[in-house]
Amino acid sequence: MNLTPDSKVLIQGFSEFISETHVAQMKAYGTNLIAGVNPGCGGQLLYDLPIFDLVEEVVAQFGAIDTTIICVHPYQVLDAALEAIASNIRQIIIISGGVPPLDMVQLLRKAEACETIVVGPNSPGIIVPGKILLGTHPSELYTPGHVGIVSRSSTLTYEIAWELTKAGMGQSISASIGSDAIIGSSFLQWLQILDEDEATQAIVLVGQPGGGSEEAAAQYITETIDKPVIAYIAGRHAPPAKHWRQTGTLATFVGRDPSYGTAQSKLAAFQTAQVSVAERPSEIPELLKKVLK
Repeated sequence: MNLTPDSKVLIQGFSEFISETHVAQMKAYGTNLIAGVNPGCGGQLLYDLPIFDLVEEVVAQFGAIDTTIICVHPYQVLDAALEAIASNIRQIIIISGGVPPLDMVQLLRKAEACETIVVGPNSPGIIVPGKILLGTHPSELYTPGHVGIVSRSSTLTYEIAWELTKAGMGQSISASIGSDAIIGSSFLQWLQILDEDEATQAIVLVGQPGGGSEEAAAQYITETIDKPVIAYIAGRHAPPAKHWRQTGTLATFVGRDPSYGTAQSKLAAFQTAQVSVAERPSEIPELLKKVLK
């Protein structure tokens, strides 16, 4: 991935998923925001960004774009992402939540064919502390360092970053992969990215009930990852019959083990993988110090 201050960044759509404050925060952080795309508003200036009707118009004027941040209505996400891929943008962050699952299936097939990485939907994006902010992470909670964070949650990601910051442990990359039923890049992909990242010395993985992505991650850590990993699973005391918004929609299938998708299933997987699991976010810095020794 190209996650440097020189990366050219585009915003597609201005809806309730992003505000003037978020745009100003990204610009203040040094993110190289080039322009915005909002059909029907071409030629205007919005949040101090030049607005275009089409992505291809931005590329024609400013050259190749590295990353697009999509903030359109959920039912418009597929069209916006396909337009970005057609303009050779290979890093897509989808802030919008509630994207129709079949739209995501179609998008991910196209993204895989074009070697495009998709983060989200329902994601606050990525932050490389001290370098670049792509999305809506509250940058004041982060500080540069050597702990990578990959999470399905949004606000828990911020809380854990703040716990690390207070403990004097900075972060290398923090990525929220999204919490819709079907998302783009997975725990496995981000574990590989962080394992290969020279600035990252340890990894924090944040999971929550629903689906089987944490179980797959636990096995992948055992088989592939060389760096120390600490996990935190939210909702371990949540009633088992309750689903967490979109995240639980794939957790109930005929023939599945009754524990599939539960916090207990995920905790058992990490225990088998000998990955330390924090009981609460405030424990994570101490567990990291132990594994780093």
